[in-house]
Amino acid sequence: MRLAMAGILVATLGGLAQASEIESAYTEINTQENCAAFAAPAADDPGEWMNFVCEGWRGYPVLIYYGDARESIFYGFPPDGDLAPEWESFAGFNSTGSTIEWRIMSDGDRKWPFATIHRWFVDDGEGAGDKIEVLAVEKVGQVFGREGCVIGYVVATGNGNANEKARRIADGQAFDFACGADQPVIDAGDVPLPMTTGSEGGG
Repeated sequence: MRLAMAGILVATLGGLAQASEIESAYTEINTQENCAAFAAPAADDPGEWMNFVCEGWRGYPVLIYYGDARESIFYGFPPDGDLAPEWESFAGFNSTGSTIEWRIMSDGDRKWPFATIHRWFVDDGEGAGDKIEVLAVEKVGQVFGREGCVIGYVVATGNGNANEKARRIADGQAFDFACGADQPVIDAGDVPLPMTTGSEGGG
């Protein structure tokens, strides 16, 4: 029954993408203010890692997984309530900005987020501490379906109109993108995309 309902929802979203309005909304994440840790190392564990659940857009959670100076983030409802979805990050040390842009589908009084755009700061690997900025575009996990993953990367460093490019990827790819099967769209501009890690590989 769940699979059938998920299929109906995906088909409905795909159709509404052509007829409804799309807008942006923004939320802020601060692990000290609007997030709660749900996993952390024990007192005798030398590892440096922590997992957080944060407030997203109108009840949609944001799950942050931090370890070894790297982050992996899931936006929305994870598969079957799994609090450890596939790790998706960059090979280099990285962090994310505090602002998340949510792409919102509007159909009359109904609104729901279908994609996010989030800025990452990735160590360039040259040893000087310089960062490459990347906009990661991700599909939002819905209550039914619960499929979320990276659908595109826009390297913001040396790439004009990066935000608009990221929005075009979100609006054009999120509804039909199959996590685990399809490859993310990459818009690198003058600077190559830093190597990624996780289910999508690439880089």
